[in-house]
Amino acid sequence: MKKIFITLLTIAISFSFFKLEAQKHTELLGAGATFPYPLYSRMFEDYYKQTNIKVNYQGIGSGGGIRQLISKTVDFGGTDAIVTPDKIAEAGTKIVHVPICLGAVVITYNLPNSPKLKLNSDIISDIYLGKIVKWNDEAIQKLNPSVKLPALNIAVVRRSDGSGTTSIFTNYLSKISSEWKDKVGEGTSINWPVGLGAKGNPGVAGMVQQVPGAIGYVELIYAMSNNMPYADIKNKSGNFVEPSLTSVSLSADIDLPDDTLVSLTDTDAKFGYPISGFTWIILYQEQNYSNRTNVQAYETAQLLNWMINEGQKHAEPLHYAPLSKEAQKKAQNIIKNLTFKGKKLL
Repeated sequence: MKKIFITLLTIAISFSFFKLEAQKHTELLGAGATFPYPLYSRMFEDYYKQTNIKVNYQGIGSGGGIRQLISKTVDFGGTDAIVTPDKIAEAGTKIVHVPICLGAVVITYNLPNSPKLKLNSDIISDIYLGKIVKWNDEAIQKLNPSVKLPALNIAVVRRSDGSGTTSIFTNYLSKISSEWKDKVGEGTSINWPVGLGAKGNPGVAGMVQQVPGAIGYVELIYAMSNNMPYADIKNKSGNFVEPSLTSVSLSADIDLPDDTLVSLTDTDAKFGYPISGFTWIILYQEQNYSNRTNVQAYETAQLLNWMINEGQKHAEPLHYAPLSKEAQKKAQNIIKNLTFKGKKLL
């Protein structure tokens, strides 16, 4: 009886200590993609109200998020681009990707009366290669016969920082244009043939709004929240598809690998929007590093578990496509395999 009492007392003391430690650690740090920043801001606000755990997330671009995770200055990073093997090697330990939602990269522009345009892959790549320089170019006019296009110079706007949005966009361009693939390529940061650079999705959106004749690529939410026009894009099946929650979700109507590391651009889905992609939270599978506590690691895992479950309710109102059941299942399994000193956190 005495042994049972001592055991119960030990458990009670341990539980009390864990609660005390949890109360000491009430803030998690994250940084990275601006693509999901509006969604994360809403999620983290709600999470704080429910748990009193503050999440400080800085939208500095996917490249910055990857760098800060590798330097171990944040609890997690945010990225719209898959972390490359060389970056994982630099980190020296396994990095996992937890998908949070899907988003669309849209082509937005600044033209008189904000007409609704149709664009195809050839036109988009030629504009960003600097081969199409006027809005009334024959190729654009042919796709939009009912729109009187002005003889206005096209001012190309692109990201100046390392960006997952850029990764998705240039991955798309590399798939649909052999010239782009050979001359420019893809990545979070590239050597652009033409264009004015701006930082973050907000920077690109702002510059497009300020410069007459500008064209740029931003996440759907930034175009919608700023009442900016965006084009319908011709997909692989020959359909002109408007970016929407439905068409973005349809782009992911494919078999997903267990690690969720898959490109959704130039989708085979008949009515899928062709410039779509996951956005991920990235973190180390083994959470015991840089003097992190078990509590800190546990809170990180709990946050992610909430984001892929209850937190999904915030996706659609902010024009992000929520995770499909299959993607949610894959994400759950990734989170369940997070460890601290080799022991699973959840």
